[in-house]
Amino acid sequence: MASSLGALNLARLSASRSAASLLQRRAFSGAADHHGPAKVDCWKAPMSPSTWKEEHFVIVSLSGWGLLIYGGFKAFSGGKKEEKLVEAAN
Repeated sequence: MASSLGALNLARLSASRSAASLLQRRAFSGAADHHGPAKVDCWKAPMSPSTWKEEHFVIVSLSGWGLLIYGGFKAFSGGKKEEKLVEAAN
């Protein structure tokens, strides 16, 4: 009895839907459309970071911070000083 009710409901449901509603819709297909100015490589417009591609901005920013921190460390630590051993001449 339950299976016949389920089949009846399925038949009623499928009859009420049109073929157009069963087609797959691509809801997020517009994500590749560009809105606004196109992004460029960082070496094509080095003085305007707002137009860089996101990946290039991240790479350049992290490299710059790394150089700044490393340079500051070297400047304030004085570098590694080597001690020369003087051998006593006998």
